[in-house]
Amino acid sequence: MLLLVNVGSLQASTATSWLLPKPQQMTEDETTFDLGRPVAVSDPTNSTLLASLFTTAGSATASVTVNIVDAATLGTFDYTLAGFDNEGYQLQVATDAITITAATKTGVIRAAQTLMQLAAATGGASIPGVGITDYPAFKLRGFMHDVGRSFISFDELKKEINLLSRFKVNVFHWHLTDNQGFRFESKVYPQLNQAANMTRFAGSYYTQAQCTELEAYAAERGVIIIPEIDMPGHSTAFTNAMGYTMSSDQGRTALKALLSELAAAFPLAPYIHMGADEAGTMAAFVNEMSQYIKETLGRKCIVWNPISGVSISTSTLPYIDMTEMWSTSGRKIDGLPNIDCRYNYINHFDVFADLVGIYKSNVYYAQQGSSEVAGAITAIWNDRKTPTETDIISQNGLYAHALATAERGWMGGGSQYIEVGGTTLPNSGTEFEAFADWERRFLHYKDTWLAGEPIPYVRQTNVKWRITQAFPNGGTASAVFPPETATDDILPDQFTYDGQTYTTSMATGAGIYLRHVWGTNVPGFFANPQLNTTAYAWTYVYSPTAQTAGALIEFQNYSRSENDKAPDAGNWDRKGSRIWVNGTEVVPPTWTNSGRSINSEVDLGNENFPAREPISISLRAGWNKVLLKLPYVSASNIRLNKWMFTFVLTDATGRHALDGITYSPIQSLDANAESVVAKIGERGASTTSPASA
Repeated sequence: MLLLVNVGSLQASTATSWLLPKPQQMTEDETTFDLGRPVAVSDPTNSTLLASLFTTAGSATASVTVNIVDAATLGTFDYTLAGFDNEGYQLQVATDAITITAATKTGVIRAAQTLMQLAAATGGASIPGVGITDYPAFKLRGFMHDVGRSFISFDELKKEINLLSRFKVNVFHWHLTDNQGFRFESKVYPQLNQAANMTRFAGSYYTQAQCTELEAYAAERGVIIIPEIDMPGHSTAFTNAMGYTMSSDQGRTALKALLSELAAAFPLAPYIHMGADEAGTMAAFVNEMSQYIKETLGRKCIVWNPISGVSISTSTLPYIDMTEMWSTSGRKIDGLPNIDCRYNYINHFDVFADLVGIYKSNVYYAQQGSSEVAGAITAIWNDRKTPTETDIISQNGLYAHALATAERGWMGGGSQYIEVGGTTLPNSGTEFEAFADWERRFLHYKDTWLAGEPIPYVRQTNVKWRITQAFPNGGTASAVFPPETATDDILPDQFTYDGQTYTTSMATGAGIYLRHVWGTNVPGFFANPQLNTTAYAWTYVYSPTAQTAGALIEFQNYSRSENDKAPDAGNWDRKGSRIWVNGTEVVPPTWTNSGRSINSEVDLGNENFPAREPISISLRAGWNKVLLKLPYVSASNIRLNKWMFTFVLTDATGRHALDGITYSPIQSLDANAESVVAKIGERGASTTSPASA
């Protein structure tokens, strides 16, 4: 048996409760298909992934049968997206027979991935009796690495494709070139790969043979690789090596030779991505290169959207086949499929709140895919250097964000686009329950299939807060307000200051944005956040015994794409945020880059909590008060001034949330009491202005 894991002690639920993504339709019965015996596999698609799940040697007493049928008979949703097969399948599991019905080999692979999850949930012993009809709402569900800036080893990429594909992630967008390095091997222009012409991870690149190998490996798992040579911008490494720019006559000739090499190294790739985004260019350049990709190489062409200096339309750029929307300015282009990558740049994300926003959100205002909405890609742009590739995976929260996006892409839905719904987790209701269920399943896989991966995410749906309206501080972060001096056993739900009443609201989660990194483009907790104000957040933590816990604490998540200044010694951030537990102030760690402006080539140190040990917190038996002071003032040398906080208690390693404790800002062990209070005061402090509360 392939991919069998020790799942440990499972909750008292069926194996189907761990499926991620959830199937569209499923019925269950009491039968089981025993895996501890020889099985006869009949599969006209010869899926190696399916075959690897069963023992085929010996006298078979059970069968697996694959039927390939016309897609119209499957009863599954589908739409046309060139290069992407119908992924729908039907799966019937009985005592001695498994039947898979699909329209394509890709559909068979998706059925096999579901069987893998069902088998793993029983420790490889059996597969429960199920009837499943399943299909993706969006045909493109991918992840992207910018290896041009920060090289990631071939084995690491291979492992990520293997792990993410188990959850039906089906695209790896490989951004192979950037200013710092040209990572695709060129046999025509070998100088592109020389260390002297790279400024980061000098001399590191992927051979053409490795590219072909990875593509074949991915294809076995139903993953399409989209290779990218970014042009004409993000090309300093090219210019260093060649002595001329991409836009020059010589450059365009060289690019065509390089694109030919790329196409040969990726024989299965239906698309080639030519970048073309930020550096100013001309439609003539885009048309020349996209025409070569389409008409000479026989591949389809993707560009970033927007393109600086070029209007994108089917008439101005007739050889473009798809766009990848980035930034708020990216807009769906009529008549073309478009990939939603607008707010999926996880190099700007925190570990907790942004994950909520992505999971709650639909894909570019759509409930399911269409000829103009292809799906979504989770992108990592590591402009900032980090010490190891492990930091890239952990600090960007790759697995949590990619799998939240993948489930939303497979299941469809999402009540509001993130520009409307924001990143705040409701305290109760349908959206809360859906996210809590995804969290439960994701954390199961964190401890099984993903146990060896650097995943900083821990349970947050049980973390409850009260947050005040913001008090005006006149630009003085140290100004003191009533929540800081109150001596009540339980802090009240409102305060009076300078004749004004300041209310509070309940909040849920380990990470809360009071104002999002993208300002009001993505709503945070406050509907109208104002500079030069101070809010407070608090909760009480019930611990059955006195114990020492770890704490994940953060007040400014340092984007992996910013040259921001690290906190000064003794400060949590550059705004004056503070935290107390039981009245004792929690001091920050010693910062790696204390007080230093960190440019892109200086290693991002321990500024973000995934790159440091948890803070040690002493809990007494009974209730423990956690109080956070959250000034929002100008932060010197910080471009993206995030008004946010992260706090959650963990074990000593920080790998798991602390068990057996209760978070309650009203000191109640009754979770229902929290819900009642939350509903009564839901978003009562959704603005920083007391007059408009």
